[in-house]
Amino acid sequence: MSPLTVIFVVPLLGALLIGLVPRNYRFVIRSLALLATFVSMLTAIWMFCSFDPGQAVRGYQFVEQHAWAPSLGISYHVGVDGINLGLILMGAVVLFAATCVSWRIADREKDFYILLLLMGGGILGSFASLDLFFFYFLHELALVPTFLMIGLWGRGEDKTYATFQITIYLSAGALLVLLGFLGIYLQLPVDQRATVGFDLVELTKWFKAHPMPPGAQHWIFPTLLFGFGILVALWPFHSWAPPGYGSAPSATAMVHAGVVKKFGLYGLIRVALPLMPDEAQKWVYVLSALCLGNILYCGMVAMRQRDLNLLIGNSSVAHMGFAFLGIASLSLIGLTGTVLVMVAHGFLAALTFALSGYLRDEVKTLNIGEMGGLLSRLPFIGTVMIMAMLAGCGLPGFAGFPGEALVLFGNWDRSAVVTALAIWGALVIAGIYMLRAIRQIWHGDKTWTEAPDAPNLWRKFPFGLLLAGLIIFGCFPRLLTDNIKISVGPVVRSIGADPTDTASSPIPILRRR
Repeated sequence: MSPLTVIFVVPLLGALLIGLVPRNYRFVIRSLALLATFVSMLTAIWMFCSFDPGQAVRGYQFVEQHAWAPSLGISYHVGVDGINLGLILMGAVVLFAATCVSWRIADREKDFYILLLLMGGGILGSFASLDLFFFYFLHELALVPTFLMIGLWGRGEDKTYATFQITIYLSAGALLVLLGFLGIYLQLPVDQRATVGFDLVELTKWFKAHPMPPGAQHWIFPTLLFGFGILVALWPFHSWAPPGYGSAPSATAMVHAGVVKKFGLYGLIRVALPLMPDEAQKWVYVLSALCLGNILYCGMVAMRQRDLNLLIGNSSVAHMGFAFLGIASLSLIGLTGTVLVMVAHGFLAALTFALSGYLRDEVKTLNIGEMGGLLSRLPFIGTVMIMAMLAGCGLPGFAGFPGEALVLFGNWDRSAVVTALAIWGALVIAGIYMLRAIRQIWHGDKTWTEAPDAPNLWRKFPFGLLLAGLIIFGCFPRLLTDNIKISVGPVVRSIGADPTDTASSPIPILRRR
């Protein structure tokens, strides 16, 4: 059995076991959830450490495949390469951390943990899947709990509005993706549909040897681009994200913003670019313009926020602009940076939403104007959150810095103007709202009598775990980039660029050895 199967099936089995436990056995329910996510995380760490970079040039590792519906060309097929290696590790870590911070859930606790495990197991399975049917199905398995958890355990006066908004937007995006997948399948000759089917490896080989007709690419690529884009909150289809995350329980916001939202970016790199390279080149300028909307517009909206969750939500959407910018570069450096940004943002979004949830529970407000002077009462939480906010500014030493640097270098030759505007958004706009939030929340002379810090090592552990991910991959980005560039190379080559032209790169990690 592949470790990939263990990573996503164990949380799903945990959800099944919790469903068999009586509701009043709260300790057993929570223990099963923690055990399932802990096993998944340990397996993901072992898989990451066991991944052989020397074999990455030959394709996927830890492959497992079983026929499921042979007449339709559907099979259970999982595998990992440099593109999804870090995503699966990050997702498993975030899921465990989200389970750890859910200890305050007291109402319908059994249902909450079942939905959380379904959400986490579904998206981890989607990242591991190499069959488009399961790739899509497992993502939908992760989406449905999101709607339910915001509606049932959400907070704030606008939670009903946020629930309906996120449901409409994400359902529309998922339907567009489904339409695009069906369009790809229908481009296969009838006699090849059972052989090639929905298998992503076989589809890539087939369309490399038999390029998709331009007319089909002309409508399938934009369908996938905007379908995946809606799921990632591409501007101007982003308005669901900040209020949705602001109303969601902490664990739900952590898993969705940190992990589930990466599905769209991953799908563009894994499916849309290699299967429809000609059309991809025609849409990159549109994508570059839209991603500036994420970086600049959402950044300026974040500057106006007085609610901490809405500030973090808009900041999260702005960071996705850098991931889209790397895709729009269609370069080895840019796409490598995109994958690194995805991993870095997963840790960062999960950490900031976990910390904001802690503040909401202990301080009883997320209004930035009502805070101040909290660092003296919350030294651990305050230190970690200040570090997280500095990481959100792209500070060196955190994983976001090398990712954004690679994206900017990769996009410079395509459009120096777009790159310059993105730098302005990263350095100036993000710096203003993050540094101002640090000053207003943590400094000042306001006195708090009831604001307890994380009391013990167990309560501090999930925050430290996520922060460690940011620092480790920020100080040692080659743990990811050496594997990413090998797997991204064929994607870049399919578009027509030279993936080996990195000798003159200003980024040492991408120079040829």
